[in-house]
Amino acid sequence: MTEKRERLRQNTLIFLIDQEENEILLGMKKRGFGAGKLNGYGGKVNKGETITASAVREVMEEAEVEVAEKDLVKAAEILFYFNEHPDWNVHCFVYLCYHWRGEPKETEEMAPEWHDLEAIPYDKTWSDDQYWLPKVLAGDFLTAEFHFNGKGESFSEYTIHGVKKL
Repeated sequence: MTEKRERLRQNTLIFLIDQEENEILLGMKKRGFGAGKLNGYGGKVNKGETITASAVREVMEEAEVEVAEKDLVKAAEILFYFNEHPDWNVHCFVYLCYHWRGEPKETEEMAPEWHDLEAIPYDKTWSDDQYWLPKVLAGDFLTAEFHFNGKGESFSEYTIHGVKKL
């Protein structure tokens, strides 16, 4: 598994959580990979950039919200494999964030939507989210692996392991 991870492109995924309102910020992806799906904010880690610096940059670019690296709570590491498109494979680092500055804004990339934590519209997210995101939101740290078919509409197999309280 370690050998596989080293060859994968690294990505970040950040979920802003408003504990007072019991809501999660999801963004409707407007273009590119995942267009038309709700997702957290994030993207690829640039060469020479740390994973957390990438997460901070991506939230600023996609939602115009300022987060500090110290406020990122690492919640999961997920390996995503695309059977027909191996160049899409990623090692994704998932973070929760409870403190930020600014109000999320629509950008060319994402349109922000707040959703009740108990009523996340999983039918509008990636098909894997319903399997791991509730565990992360319940305070678990996990590692997982998903193997997608086609362009990511469904997956053929998955494993979730290493679940423990954050």
